[in-house]
Amino acid sequence: MGKWRWLAAPLAVLYGGVITLRHLLYDEHVLPKYTPHIPTICIGNLAVGGTGKTPMVEYLIRLLQKHGYKVGVLSRGYKRRTHGFQIADAQSTADTIGDEPMQIHSKFPDVLVAVCEERMIGIRRIQNMPSPPDVVLLDDAYQHRSIVCGLNILLTAYDNLYVHDHLLPLGTLRDIPFRASKANIVVATKCPDNIRPIDKRVVDNSLKLATFQHLYFSKIKYEPVQVEGVPLLITSIARPEYLVEHVRSRYSNAEVLTYPDHHRFTANDVSEILQRAERCDCILTTEKDMQRLRQTDLFERYDKPIIPLPIRVTIDAEARTLDDDVLAYVSESTRKLKGEN
Repeated sequence: MGKWRWLAAPLAVLYGGVITLRHLLYDEHVLPKYTPHIPTICIGNLAVGGTGKTPMVEYLIRLLQKHGYKVGVLSRGYKRRTHGFQIADAQSTADTIGDEPMQIHSKFPDVLVAVCEERMIGIRRIQNMPSPPDVVLLDDAYQHRSIVCGLNILLTAYDNLYVHDHLLPLGTLRDIPFRASKANIVVATKCPDNIRPIDKRVVDNSLKLATFQHLYFSKIKYEPVQVEGVPLLITSIARPEYLVEHVRSRYSNAEVLTYPDHHRFTANDVSEILQRAERCDCILTTEKDMQRLRQTDLFERYDKPIIPLPIRVTIDAEARTLDDDVLAYVSESTRKLKGEN
């Protein structure tokens, strides 16, 4: 930020004051809050993007489905062209529900995926369905105080912990660090493969979590894909350096073309991609970017492979696991709800 840091600092203080006032209004019940009548798990962060929320949502979907739960996902549907409550179906696209919900819907067609700007309206619509899901995952909802979730999972990037960050525009935090105290679970994401016990202790000591909060460490694993020749990597995600490093560690001659997060590709972008791809043998991209690229004519104009790079979250094994915490919450909440009925 350099010479503009002097201007960003007072703006960050002002922004922090506004956010603190907003939380105070919720804490004092001036602004309304709603407690759903269905188990709800919030997955979110304090920073602007780049912590791996969507892979974590997918991890929880697999976990809960494995144990027989019917899962629903509620998201805002960022940068979609529609408004109001929408449920993903066979006609859905990134334009109608957003790229991340579309990614989840394409990978888990049996999961109810819904989007709504007003999370309170969205969760009420879901739980009033004739056959509602057993549990709802609220994607990127940590800062949405209008819903009182039963379990809050806060993600923070291993190399940019929220305690070392600053509020916008000085840093990348969109919420005050104190809000981390409301999390039941904190996950340090995108950890290096060779993370040591002493590294974990450093993170633990830095975060200074309460005794009721559980800390876990996760890693991103890119699933292998078949690539021949020189690939062109196209990405429009927050903090693409992890992906770029992964691709170049395997294909040192890879070309890279990056765009801003959630970028809506234009005709000029497609022309730029095709020009760069002339000297390449295939295109690599993320699963999220694939959803938006399908809204263009790239697939009709490019006659070589366009390959998505699937990723998965792995959680480092501890004495007590993230899976234990999540399943215990859903089981106990379900039992209580059945007792009330």
